[in-house]
Amino acid sequence: MDELADAVSWAEVLLFRTFETADLRAVWPDAENLRWIHASSAGVDRLLDPVLREGPWILTNSGGILDRAIAEYVAAGILASVKKLPRALARQRERVWEHRGTTGIHGRAALVVGPGSIGREIARVLGALGMRVDAAATSERPGDSEFSRIRNVRQLSSYAGEYDVIVLAAPLTDATRGLVDAEVLSAMRSDAGLVNIARGPVVDEQALCDALAAGVIGWAVLDVFEVEPLPDTSPLWGLDNLILTAHLAGDADDFAERLWELFEDNLRRYVRGSVLVNVVDKQAGYVRR
Repeated sequence: MDELADAVSWAEVLLFRTFETADLRAVWPDAENLRWIHASSAGVDRLLDPVLREGPWILTNSGGILDRAIAEYVAAGILASVKKLPRALARQRERVWEHRGTTGIHGRAALVVGPGSIGREIARVLGALGMRVDAAATSERPGDSEFSRIRNVRQLSSYAGEYDVIVLAAPLTDATRGLVDAEVLSAMRSDAGLVNIARGPVVDEQALCDALAAGVIGWAVLDVFEVEPLPDTSPLWGLDNLILTAHLAGDADDFAERLWELFEDNLRRYVRGSVLVNVVDKQAGYVRR
């Protein structure tokens, strides 16, 4: 804490590599020279306390460097789920030979909630695998090169049943908190799946747990949770139609290299007085594109 307070007292630029914000909140009074904060994540919800939101500091994120790794994770999770690989691996451990039919994804429909840079890369990867991909955003508008159509996310429950998989890639804001609730889940088809690589609170976790246990939806892939690390008492651990991972979707082996390339480019822009890339709209909670 003392080291951070000392650095903030003279530094103009802060590269933020941890999700813990308590330290920052404690040193805001010392940040007399701070001008720019860069987050190593795409989501900045854990940084946007009221002081930072209303303060004079520029905030940038690392959108773009995580896109491909997350898109590959989403594709892997969908394929593993529809091909029933978790069950196959369980049978392998049990030394049980069990033949089962599986389904495919070619020609199936996916909805990506959040057509930002990550969402668009997910659409490109799923499209290359033969899926038809739509998006849900804050307003309805025509489709484009990645999405067949872009629908109004506020009406999600009215069309959730049209899709084989819904992928959550939206930032956590007041508007998206609890977006996927019992109503949305009950509107989905019983063989459909949900993938969340956004933030845990975008989903009502208890409602999702109930829906998976009761077969309201077919399967889910979760990389993010309401509480992280996920407590060992969580009932999610015991669901056999759920793949869960420890917030690792974007952590490819070249992450650090790509982060430094982005930061160094922005640092050169900062020194020159040029416009920075990935500037977060602190009121909205994400980069407007």
